[in-house]
Formats: sequence, C-alpha cells, structure tokens
Amino acid sequence: MTGYGLIILGGGPAGYRAAELAAKKMRTLLIEKADLGGVCLNSGCIPSKTFLQAAKVADYAAHATRYGVRSDGAATDHSSVIARKTKVVRTLTAGIRAALRSSGAEVLKAEGYIEGMRGGRFVVSAAGNEYVSDNLLVACGSLAVVPPIKGVEESLASLRTVTNTGIFSLETPPSSLVVIGGGVIGAETASYFASLGGKVTVIEATPRLLGSADRDVADVIVRALRRKGVDFITSSSVTEITPDGVVYEGDKCGYAEADRILLSVGRRAVTKGYGLENLGVATDKSGIITDSRMLTNVKGLYAAGDVNGKSMLAHTAYREAEAAVNNMLGIPDEVNYNAVPSVIYTSPEGASVGVTAEEDDPGYVTVKIPAAYSGRYVAETDDRDGFLKLVADKERGILAGAHAAVPYAGEIISALTALIDLEIPIERAKKIVFPHPTVAELVKSALDAL
Repeated sequence: MTGYGLIILGGGPAGYRAAELAAKKMRTLLIEKADLGGVCLNSGCIPSKTFLQAAKVADYAAHATRYGVRSDGAATDHSSVIARKTKVVRTLTAGIRAALRSSGAEVLKAEGYIEGMRGGRFVVSAAGNEYVSDNLLVACGSLAVVPPIKGVEESLASLRTVTNTGIFSLETPPSSLVVIGGGVIGAETASYFASLGGKVTVIEATPRLLGSADRDVADVIVRALRRKGVDFITSSSVTEITPDGVVYEGDKCGYAEADRILLSVGRRAVTKGYGLENLGVATDKSGIITDSRMLTNVKGLYAAGDVNGKSMLAHTAYREAEAAVNNMLGIPDEVNYNAVPSVIYTSPEGASVGVTAEEDDPGYVTVKIPAAYSGRYVAETDDRDGFLKLVADKERGILAGAHAAVPYAGEIISALTALIDLEIPIERAKKIVFPHPTVAELVKSALDAL
C-alpha cells in the first residue's frame, strides 16, 4: 500500500492546479478517470472560445464593408473549426501533463473510489490497488442537468439532443438549433451557430436571460444576438422533445423545429459514485459543503471546483485549489468570493465582478458611462450599446462592483477585480495611468465620475 501526503480525485482545473502546487511540498497522487483538464478544457470553456473566435472572424467578414474592406465570398468551414478546436485542446492538455511532470506529481488514469479511513488516513482504491494519504482533495466536478422532459432520454440516445460535451463535436452545423436554457452556455452557443447562418431559438423557463448577470449587461448581449437573428422565448418551458423539434408551454405556447437541440439548463455537482458517503461528508443541494478555506466537516478532507457548488467557474477552481493546498500546509488562506469575476464571451463580451446595486440603494453609489467615451471603441466598432458601470461602497470609499458590455470586457475586468480584492481607495485608484487609446480607459473615466 503506497502512502501520500495528498490524494486528489479529479484532474480538472481544481485537481491539476492543486497537484502542481502540492507536489512541490509533499508526495501527491492525482487520480483522473478521463482526460486531464476536465470539462473546461475538453468540452467547455476552451472549445467554446475557439468556436466563438471563428464566429467573431465570420462576423467581421460579413460586415467588413463598414470598415472599408471588401470580403466577397468569405465562408465558415465548420469542419476546419472543429479541427482547430481539437488542436487547441491537445496543445493545452499536453501543457498540463508537462507541468505536472515538472512538479513531481504522480498521475494515475483510473477511477478512484474512497474506501474510508484507516489509522487516521484516507484510503482510496484505484486500478486494483489501494493508496493512503494524510489529506484528500475531492475535485470531481459537475455534470449537465437533464430535466425530466418527455422524450429527452430517447433524443439524447440518438444524439439529436446534446449537452456541452456533444455540441462542440458536431461534424455538421445544424440548419436549425433549439437551445433549452438561456444562460451563458446557451448564449455563447447561439452566437456561434447564428454566425454560421443557422436558425437559432433559445427557450428559457424564467423571465430573465443570462441568469444572474447584471441586467444592463444581459440586455446589451441579448440585443446583439437578436440582431444576428437569434429568437428568444422566455417564461416558457420545453415539455416535450419530438423527432423534429420541441413543444414549449408558458407565456408562449408553440412548437419549434430543430435539427439539433442543446440541453443547457445548468450543472450539478458530482457527489455520488466514488465513496464519498464512506466518510460522512456533509452535502447539500449545491454540492459538498466547505468553508472559505475549502475544508469540509471531515478533518483533512477538502473539496474544490464545481463539486462544492460555490462558483462553477474554472478560475474559481484554480483559486480554491490554491487555498486548499495552502491550508493543508498550515498557511492560512481563504477565497474571497466577492472578487471572483465572470465573463460572457459573446460579441460584445459581458463581464461582471462584485455587487450589483440599484440606483436607490443607500449604501452604494453607481455610475454608468457609455463606451463611446473610449476612442478605440469608437474607432473599432459601429456598435454604440457598450458601457461600463461601477458600484462604489459610499461609506468605505472603495469599489464594490463592476459590470461591462464592451469588446475586451473579459480582459478589462481583471483590473477592476484587483481594485475590489485589494480594497484600493477610489481616490487612490483615480491616479492609475491607463494607456491611450484603449477600451480600458473607460475604467479611468468611470472612476473620475465617481
């Protein structure tokens, strides 16, 4: 029986980041039954970004005359987009393997199972062997939710209906696509296939699109998608999937034809099937219950990434992995969830961090400026919907939230996240110099307005 300082179950962002860090200080074993990188790298954020880059180029070509450029005959080759996606994933996966080798982490491709505790140590079986460790990190990720819709199981079996694991591997783009769920994944997927000229319909059960995103950000993105031809049906639920489309009921009732259907109604933490119950770990409907140090109710047992349900984002998983490893090593560390940004990678991009405050909230002051304040924004786009909104804590004089719908929003939000996380006084932040001309200059303008 081989002993370790740490065993990690799951090789996604939380798992491989924790293994890379921990292996420098203690003997570490990472057990992953599939491919390293998890959902994000193999069938989520990275594949979707290669698709969206293709959509962005296609959109530029379609509207090139706005910029004085002729692009007659430009067309998107979906099979080439798939090939490029595969190449990108392989390149990044190889990078993860190299980083783990360099750190000294041991990697076992197998299905791990928690047998329980023995002599105060965790016992995990995999590939016919048993391994023990002082610490255990569960990073088993999440799965797409499959709601009890009539006909959904048959449609999934025939591959007419797919989740994120299948949508980015379709060899032929559908001429008509129905997206069940109007969240971020649904919007990003709709953006790509609409750019290819397909008919896309998004059906959302609630009145709000893009979930908990800032309302102004969501409105800009939805308007942009509508201009691309995407149809949105809200406050309506799909009640049946047929061989040719879907039936929906609610504020609107009807039938939408579809060559393909994307099921995108959320994700749930994976907490069953690998022996978690043998440790008496506390869970709830969101996942494994942890504190801000990633500790569970079981000493030495940590949970990071989607499996704890706190914030199902890859960059959150990285930070949670760091906090978990630091606490294992006796270095106090907590995750500040108030300073975790989120990005919607449509065109334009939407990004948010921190609180969203109403104009009449007595504790906050909000300023919203048009993106046209940026010379680069005006030079690079004919779109005038863009904006940046900052929310300040009046009593403390610090930034509490930021929301943007502009090109490069996903890059700009990093600077705003730093201001929030470090609690830099607004008066000090106003002295930061931004390069001109950049879209990021909007931060300077908005700070001055505060």
